[in-house]
Amino acid sequence: MLLYLFEYLQQFDSFFNVFSYLTLRAILGVLTALVICFIAGPIMIRRLTDYSVGQNIRDDGPQTHLHKAGTPTMGGAFLLLSILVSTLLWSDLSNRYVWIVCFVTFSFGAIGAFDDIKKLVQGGSAGLSAKLKYLLQSIVGVIAGWWLLSTAQLPVETNLYVPFFKNVVFDLGIWFLPLAYLVIVGSSNAVNLTDGLDGLAIMPTALVAGALGVFAYVSGHSTFAQYLAIPFIPLAGELVVFCASLVGAGLGFLWFNAYPAQVFMGDVGALALGAALGIVAVLVRQEIVLLIMGGVFVVETVSVMMQVTSYKLTGKRIFRMAPLHHHFELRGWPEPRVIVRFWIITVILVLIGLATLKIR
Repeated sequence: MLLYLFEYLQQFDSFFNVFSYLTLRAILGVLTALVICFIAGPIMIRRLTDYSVGQNIRDDGPQTHLHKAGTPTMGGAFLLLSILVSTLLWSDLSNRYVWIVCFVTFSFGAIGAFDDIKKLVQGGSAGLSAKLKYLLQSIVGVIAGWWLLSTAQLPVETNLYVPFFKNVVFDLGIWFLPLAYLVIVGSSNAVNLTDGLDGLAIMPTALVAGALGVFAYVSGHSTFAQYLAIPFIPLAGELVVFCASLVGAGLGFLWFNAYPAQVFMGDVGALALGAALGIVAVLVRQEIVLLIMGGVFVVETVSVMMQVTSYKLTGKRIFRMAPLHHHFELRGWPEPRVIVRFWIITVILVLIGLATLKIR
């Protein structure tokens, strides 16, 4: 939005030309989202507390979590607000990729909001039924995949690229649709499953978003893309602003969500952030790299799948409790230790993901 204003002001002073640079707008995106979180966070936490919008804690979960009952939830609402405002202020709004990521992110946020509200109204932890939640997610995922497939202007926009190899490329054709759907919906649910400890999900999300911003920048720059032997996607560069806004909002939210948390993000935040990572990975054609960098999310999801499958088939549990972070808690790890170690693992995985830019 502001980009148009600065383009107009360039005719009066060449100084305003500096705002056309993606790097500066990305930095401003981080700072804007951070400031909005710092301003909106305390206001919303106060309002949530006044209206008794508190978290319901499962009785069958770790006993150390029972004291968290009543902590304000749905804090993901101000997190998403900061991302939206920052993205709209500093992005080129003529870029369709910007509108696609906003559509997916805030559609999943709406689904999460309905889920959170139903939990609060019913006074339990059930929320929307699994079937209805998955149906709504699937509708948005299919719409996004079809939107991308039908508006693709270059073959590169629908090919599958395998990291660490220069020339291993698969022309997906119509199969791009189910891949996009699986990445978006799968990533959304994976982040949601990980969001079980104070700050556990938000920091890895911010780290992965920052790395995807790097991929977006180099993919949208013809010289860098050619040098690194990665697909050149002309519209991808503008996603840097969105990723930067997500990083800034994530850090701003962590200010209030760090152990011991003053507010939880709820499904409104977790579902939206996971979907945001998924759609950006799809747009920059780095679905496999997302699988690597988001390894913590993947392992958390797989641990739930293994636990459910094992219990149904044998009546026995593999882990003391799933998702995996609860297993370590029940083994005696203090919550901060679990959180920080998962953060460290994410840093390592993100560095491995970034290494794919050069190791080919």
